[in-house]
Amino acid sequence: MMTLRKTAIATLSAALLSAAGLPATAADTLRVGWTTSDSAQDPYAIMAHNLKAELEERLPGKFDVQTFPNNQLGDEKQMLEGLQYGTLDVGIITNATIANLDPVFQLNDMPFLFADEAQAHGVLDGEVGQEMLSKLSSKGMIGLGFAEGGFRHMINNTRPVTAPNDVEGVKFRTMQNPVFIGMFSSLGGNPTPMAWSETFTAAQQGTIDGLEIPLAVIAANNYPEVTKYLSLTKHTYSALGIIVSERTFGKLSEEEQAAFKAATSAAIEKQRAQVAEASAALIEQLKAAGMTVNDIEDPAAFRKQVLPVYDEFKGAIGEDLFDKALAAVQG
Repeated sequence: MMTLRKTAIATLSAALLSAAGLPATAADTLRVGWTTSDSAQDPYAIMAHNLKAELEERLPGKFDVQTFPNNQLGDEKQMLEGLQYGTLDVGIITNATIANLDPVFQLNDMPFLFADEAQAHGVLDGEVGQEMLSKLSSKGMIGLGFAEGGFRHMINNTRPVTAPNDVEGVKFRTMQNPVFIGMFSSLGGNPTPMAWSETFTAAQQGTIDGLEIPLAVIAANNYPEVTKYLSLTKHTYSALGIIVSERTFGKLSEEEQAAFKAATSAAIEKQRAQVAEASAALIEQLKAAGMTVNDIEDPAAFRKQVLPVYDEFKGAIGEDLFDKALAAVQG
């Protein structure tokens, strides 16, 4: 009923403008891109569709929001370039990729930094998160917030990971990312950087023992078929940057910019709740698919083991900001 009413109002407005001899304002195309699937359980897709709905409610008729999942607009590096040049309007970008633009974003990838989602939200929605996002303004982009990618967990075929020494000697596929390589090295594992496209076959053939990914990715890519153990290590919180091209944002009035920011904040809040609900269902789904699932016994023991990683990256991230984040999670 509400949709019919909005359509009727839009039609009437266009008719009145026409009768007055004025052209109806065409909606501006707003391109929203991300690299993963357009599924109901995918955190990126959930965020994109929430943002579209919120923008249509708060700025009716302003945008024709078009969504581009599955690398349709290139990989995340290419999408960041598109945001800088204004050929992409909004990107939902993995934090580790943003960190290639500014090392301050490596803070989010610090292992075992956040104990749970609520703690991560408090830090990223507050002073620390805003300071990080402000770094994008000098690069032709506006950072509007962090959506939920979900914690990353360890899956493997050797043993359940319940304590740090369970990682010792296990060959884990990692991203080509120094933080992740350093984390597994400090735990005594054997980090093996590998292209994502090669990883499933490597696990299937035993070239690697396991890998580390969020729950939705484990399920969507059929990893229960080739790995036995899922350990809910929560070793890294996956933050998704919601980034708008400065060229796009600069065309909006102050009132429209405020509405855009409010729409993004509301979309993030809804997305986080939906991802949490989906995660609980995913754990049960993965158990039903045959995976053995366990929690870790003492997260503090893992954090103590990876302190060399903190020491290595603290300078590049910025000591003041790093200390603020640590104070927030330890307070």
